[in-house]
Amino acid sequence: MANTTLTSPNPGATGIDMRQLRADLAMRQAGGILGRIIPALGFLFLWIPIIVLIVFSFNNSRSNAVWAGFTTDWYTLLFSGQFSTERRFSTEFLVAALQNSLVIGLISTFISTILGTLMAIGLERFQFRGRRLIDLIMYLPVVIPEVTMGLSLQIFFSVAARNINNTFGTSIPTLSILTVIIGHVVFCMPFVTITVRARLAGMPKNYEDAARDLGANEWTTFRRVTLPLLMPGILAGALLALTLSLDDFVVTLFTAGPGTTTLPVFVYGMIKFGVNPSINAISTLIVAVSMSLVLFSIVAQRNRT
Repeated sequence: MANTTLTSPNPGATGIDMRQLRADLAMRQAGGILGRIIPALGFLFLWIPIIVLIVFSFNNSRSNAVWAGFTTDWYTLLFSGQFSTERRFSTEFLVAALQNSLVIGLISTFISTILGTLMAIGLERFQFRGRRLIDLIMYLPVVIPEVTMGLSLQIFFSVAARNINNTFGTSIPTLSILTVIIGHVVFCMPFVTITVRARLAGMPKNYEDAARDLGANEWTTFRRVTLPLLMPGILAGALLALTLSLDDFVVTLFTAGPGTTTLPVFVYGMIKFGVNPSINAISTLIVAVSMSLVLFSIVAQRNRT
């Protein structure tokens, strides 16, 4: 039997450029590292200002530039009836602004949730003429700048109030708490619709068909099957709408009338008198409430049972 000699294959005979292969592997490793670093930098860019605001709300100094020690005096002043040691403000204005924010937020959330849920069901479950156009229009409040929306709403309310007053001889105010609620419903409803549609897209239609096969009518099917399955998405959309309404500043600034100042607008007005840790304390409370609502919304959205 002839002797056979095993030889190592020639790297060049395989047609693989080892230098190019090493370069590709290095690029892939660099991409993996950057893929972890860039999101981390993005989160830091978003969260560092909020963290600084929260930290300096406990600063034992009226200056926001120098840390002078830890204190809870600013929160004590806030809850005891004043915002600063100069006693130029009282909690009466804060309570009024907070009350306006809650009334506007709850009413606009209620209306947005009902209209957004109905819109989501109609767009997801039915086919009709103009469906794509309505779907496109629904996303406009989400993508257009808030300044544009606020200005357009202000012009619309001004023209509508003038025409109504001239036609019926009334004296309807151009801007009021009603205009703020309408403005909030306009930009909150699409977010509810998007959230509920996402829930509908992941919900099998077989359940509804089975209910109809067992003799249930449209209303019974909706009440006994569709609505319970949609409830996590509806709750998540409602909490998201409430968060957006409580935090909104731009649309509220354009649509608010006398006596309808909300909490974000009130904080903006306080800044004109000088930034001090009392404003940081109020802002920290707003951030805490907003984050709590967002977390509840995420938990409700993930709840599939």
